Amino acid sequence: MTLIKSISGIRGTIGGPVEDTLNPLNIVRFTSAHASLLVQRSNGKSRRIVVGRDARTSGEMINRVVCGTLMGMGLDVVDIGLATTPTTEIAVVMEHAIGGIIITASHNPAQWNALKLLNERGEFLSREEGEEVLRVAESDGVRYAEFDGVGSYRQDGSYAQKHIDLVKGLPTVCVDKIRGAGFRVAIDTVNSVGGIVIPELLKQLGVAEIKGLYAEPTGLFAHNPEPLECNLSEIKSVMRSGLYDVGFVVDPDVDRLAMICEDGSMFGEEYSLVAVADYVLQSSEGKNTVSNLSSTRALRDVTNARGGCYAASAVGEVNVVELMKRTGAVVGGEGNGGIIYPPAHYGRDALVGIALMLSYLAVSGRRMTELRASYPQYVMSKNRIDLEPGTDIDALLERVKERFSGEEINTTDGLKIDFSDGWVHLRRSNTEPIIRVYSEGRTAEEAERFAREVMDIIGK
Repeated sequence: MTLIKSISGIRGTIGGPVEDTLNPLNIVRFTSAHASLLVQRSNGKSRRIVVGRDARTSGEMINRVVCGTLMGMGLDVVDIGLATTPTTEIAVVMEHAIGGIIITASHNPAQWNALKLLNERGEFLSREEGEEVLRVAESDGVRYAEFDGVGSYRQDGSYAQKHIDLVKGLPTVCVDKIRGAGFRVAIDTVNSVGGIVIPELLKQLGVAEIKGLYAEPTGLFAHNPEPLECNLSEIKSVMRSGLYDVGFVVDPDVDRLAMICEDGSMFGEEYSLVAVADYVLQSSEGKNTVSNLSSTRALRDVTNARGGCYAASAVGEVNVVELMKRTGAVVGGEGNGGIIYPPAHYGRDALVGIALMLSYLAVSGRRMTELRASYPQYVMSKNRIDLEPGTDIDALLERVKERFSGEEINTTDGLKIDFSDGWVHLRRSNTEPIIRVYSEGRTAEEAERFAREVMDIIGK
């Protein structure tokens, strides 16, 4: 499948048949549907909408189609150009816009691109809003503006600096202490928009030395752009030289953050949020945290140790944000390196994560390896079960639930079984006849054992 339509937008590969790819016709259809929803919700308050994009080579083509379509819908476009996902989210709020569109396929390979849809708060659409966009996109109910109602267009390249200023102004970001620490930092920004904003952020935070890998925003990814250990051999080699204090890696739209220790070892993508949350909890009046059900238990442990309460949401940023607001969480996010810090905004933001992590290192005087060793040790395993089309997945999950009825059960999003020393989370895919099986234990063997026990039951 090369075209995926979902409540969070449209994602696909570039080029090919109309119905099977991300092409101008499908882009117009979804952009129009999103604009129609925003106009309906705005009650005439504003006609402004923000558009930003990552550095993918298909981005300029899609940007022109998106901006022209929005103008045709009667909206006034603010094109902020090459920009991170969190920068675009912030721009929506600062512009008092009715919404936004981010042109990015996140961590997908270069042949992919996507439209991420934002509401007037600079946040992803709710399930209900996303379903309405899908409905309108498949209908003929969109009306375009008459000749005298066509929207305007302007470019604004100021938002990278505005984003940096916002980060520097956060009460928990200690610019003076970072500058005094004389940090030497290596970064891998995978030849996308992180190469524009992250070096500038580090300079303005007072980092003494910056080593940049793949920092030109060409959109020609030098390696698989997902910030996983298997894709990061070069920056790990740089860190093993002993010349740098910390390594930061981001995905193409800069909403995920991976960190590398001074000896070249991975800090662990699940632990980016854990460490940042630990720092925030020490300096915040509130103590609540949130992550999704497939994220490490270490965040719960750290939160409890700091006297706070942890809650788990369904998978998906919009679900994390909703639960954070409901519980008054001071920090939250997802275990893939997505950090959400409300004093900045309700969106995953690697710039915020970098600034908070450098502040923690500067305040504590600890090295990355020392900090990592201070947290509970968990290891995650990720598996899948392939099923025949038409399989009653709900019935299978119900059988597993019955088998483990004596354990702590959560059915918020699929089925999660919490054991005393680990957990297993089973989720059905929205696009394929599979069940995703995530598990966690104190060791890799233990995590795999939890997963296999459940997978064997389903197999029988």
